[in-house]
Amino acid sequence: MTVQNETATGEQTALEVWIDQDLCTGDGICAQYAPEVFELDIDGLAYVKGEDDELRTEAGATVPVPLPLLRDVAESAKDCPGECIHVRRATDGVEVYGPEAD
Repeated sequence: MTVQNETATGEQTALEVWIDQDLCTGDGICAQYAPEVFELDIDGLAYVKGEDDELRTEAGATVPVPLPLLRDVAESAKDCPGECIHVRRATDGVEVYGPEAD
């Protein structure tokens, strides 16, 4: 299940999350907030993981944000010391949580 984010026009859009490993500090706050979505790998950096529980280690890899975890994922983006977690609308790529969100 993906999160539906209501736009100003009332339409619904799915949200996805990705991590910029170049900025990741390896603090692990994201994995504490939402271990179903984030995990530290052997290199000490955080990565997103899909519903299959597999890490997405490719640069810019995204996974859908599960609806029950939206608050946790948003808080991880807010509290991340590396400011490397990006949550965006899947349809147009507009960031809704993270360092580039308005």
